[in-house]
Amino acid sequence: MSETIPSATPNWDEDLALIIAAAVAAGDTALGYFRRAVDVRWKNEGRSPVSEADLAANDILSTRLLGARPGYGWLSEETDDDETRLTRDTVFVVDPIDGTRAFIGGKELWCVSVAVVHQGLPAAAVLYAPALEELFQATHDGEACKNGETIAVRDPGERLHLAVAEDLVKKLHSPYRERIERVPHVPSLAYRLAMIADGRIDGTIVKKNAHDWDLAAADLILARAGGALCGLDGLPLSYNRPIVSHGFLGAASGQALPSLLAATRALEDH
Repeated sequence: MSETIPSATPNWDEDLALIIAAAVAAGDTALGYFRRAVDVRWKNEGRSPVSEADLAANDILSTRLLGARPGYGWLSEETDDDETRLTRDTVFVVDPIDGTRAFIGGKELWCVSVAVVHQGLPAAAVLYAPALEELFQATHDGEACKNGETIAVRDPGERLHLAVAEDLVKKLHSPYRERIERVPHVPSLAYRLAMIADGRIDGTIVKKNAHDWDLAAADLILARAGGALCGLDGLPLSYNRPIVSHGFLGAASGQALPSLLAATRALEDH
């Protein structure tokens, strides 16, 4: 469901190499803090944890990426928003650790998420999960890969393996609810989308208030693997807007997406 990127643009393969190197450096640094006592503070009125590993990874990403591309804008979960990003055609959209709660709890399902967004659309993307030794990557006109191997979504069967919050499953209408095999909780939203991209699960419903930094990199990887992340209107997401949060979203392979979106629209109506 990705759209065409204008041709008179930077070299996205070079940008991909840049963000891969930066993500690996940031992730390996964060891994040095993993399963150790780390300083943690809370933001968003005590709802969101931030560890010293998040901040260390963010510093590495900003130094490397903006040092190499000073003309790009910057949007990161761990940096105060600078609205000058809205004046830039091309922006780095970054989550230094997606899945901070998992990281703090010693669980391996966390990753570094970095996207290059051009005119609202992801053009290059990387997800690096150092504790799992997994690296996902894509450009807007290339293949999606995991550890260098091409990945693709799977064809859904009658039973749908979905990453869906338990409270949402209970609200879904029959007979769709009866088709669902709910997978265990995946604390990183970006990694959850990557699991669709590499064929481990069929889809997910994303609750309201996911942010650009949770989504942009995984969005492109999923799209290039044959799936899609979209709003309930079925349209692709646009990034680097004044408001960087989103409403209910659905993500799945192409064949599973229409029924998933229909089920999610019914949720929003209640």
